[in-house]
Amino acid sequence: MKTRESGMPEEGVWATFFTPEEVLHKLRLPALGDVGDFGCGYGTFAIPAAQITSGMVHALDIDPEMVTATAAKADALPNVRVYVRDFVTDGSGLPDVSVNYVMLFNILHAERPDELLREAYRILIPSGRVGIVHWNYDFTTPRGPSMDIRPRSEQCCERAIREGFWLLAPGIVRLPPYHYGMVLERP
Repeated sequence: MKTRESGMPEEGVWATFFTPEEVLHKLRLPALGDVGDFGCGYGTFAIPAAQITSGMVHALDIDPEMVTATAAKADALPNVRVYVRDFVTDGSGLPDVSVNYVMLFNILHAERPDELLREAYRILIPSGRVGIVHWNYDFTTPRGPSMDIRPRSEQCCERAIREGFWLLAPGIVRLPPYHYGMVLERP
């Protein structure tokens, strides 16, 4: 199931919204262990994650063009696997308790965000972490999902806590100019 339209811009524009390495540092991507990237898009975070962690980065997207773009960038990186997968409907396909970190970046506007959080919880090891990034709930952002489906930071946090995660300090992290993030842990 393709997620609801998020206003994904062209790659050149998208790249101006983030410094991926800085975002991954702020959201505590570990240097060791495997990573799942649900909705890898252009590989904006999967590729830098593979350069930071020694573990395998599993980059999943339903769009074959996005997977092709990520795979092309990952060609020289031995620790990236890319998959065309409908992870909203079918799950990630990764084994239970198999990854240290899951990236849910700009994806929780999907029709079934609780299922994505449950899937992240299922594949995380105890003390594994999920990083969440999303567009600010602000109509002046130049892109992003429509306001009627865009989750507020409090909503993302509440959903994750309902699924069993613990919010880690410092809580909600500002990721200027247009995003927020948070890190939660599977107990």
